[in-house]
Amino acid sequence: MLYRGYLSLVDRLPLPSLRTQKIIAFLSIVVQGAIAVTGSVVRVTASGLGCPTWPQCFPGSMVPVGVSSNVNTLHQIVEFGNRLLTFVVVLVAASIVLAVTRARRRPEVIAWAWVMPAGTVVQAIIGGITVLAGLLWWTVAIHLVASMLLVWLAVILYTKVGEPDDGVVVQTLPQPLRWLTALCGVALAGVLIAGTMVTGAGPHAGDKSIDRPVPRLDLDITNLVHLHAELLVAYLALLVGLTFAVYAVHTTDAVKLRLKVVLALVVAQSSIGLIQFWTDVPAVLVVMHVAGAGLCTAATAAVWAAGRVRTDSPDREPVAV
Repeated sequence: MLYRGYLSLVDRLPLPSLRTQKIIAFLSIVVQGAIAVTGSVVRVTASGLGCPTWPQCFPGSMVPVGVSSNVNTLHQIVEFGNRLLTFVVVLVAASIVLAVTRARRRPEVIAWAWVMPAGTVVQAIIGGITVLAGLLWWTVAIHLVASMLLVWLAVILYTKVGEPDDGVVVQTLPQPLRWLTALCGVALAGVLIAGTMVTGAGPHAGDKSIDRPVPRLDLDITNLVHLHAELLVAYLALLVGLTFAVYAVHTTDAVKLRLKVVLALVVAQSSIGLIQFWTDVPAVLVVMHVAGAGLCTAATAAVWAAGRVRTDSPDREPVAV
């Protein structure tokens, strides 16, 4: 009964075109990555406890009160601004659900669309735990990794939205190369996790309060940087191997183009990381590095998504597996 009522309400909305659905799906990728970038701005400006409680900003107030002698006004603005972006993320997540439901898309697309609001709620809870825990390094790490996961899922959603509902599924990569693509994703996850550990032991704790110092990861940061770099080299090596293998088999231009993009992004991201290490981790490069992580995640997800697609050309046969 509730579901029928929901559909009846949705049917009153204008019918969204495929182009509109794709734009909203693309915005899902953008906002999921953007909130990770603004989160890095919160960290490097030491504004992590600009709003010291959650879900309120201050006890008894949802917004910065501007009267606390213990919290810098700029820190309040930066942290509260990051929280406000959550409402944009929620709006976009709700919009893609309404759009694909109104358009009566296939169940797979609707299910993927619901991942966005569900994931956003989980991410907001993780953010609240991070604040209430006083920015413990591992809570911050989980917060970032969750953002990257949502970026990956948003890319898959964008791909699903753009596919025809009545098409046929075609595997554009042989199964061994699909496995290799998945392994690239696993390697990327390792790189991201190691990167959060470097941050957890690094100079940007997210808050500089003397009376309540933020607990840090008590490991040698140089060793963590080397671990991060070695995992990155492994990730890049897998991508290079995948590229050579893809050019040796019959596949689509979309797969080849996306591999070129992800390789270029990983090389650029590696360069930013090296400069960070040589220049004592300046704040601006931290923000750029987080943005680069989101781009690499999105690009790798795009390669994975291109390996198996739904097409409206029934005469097209899957590649040999």
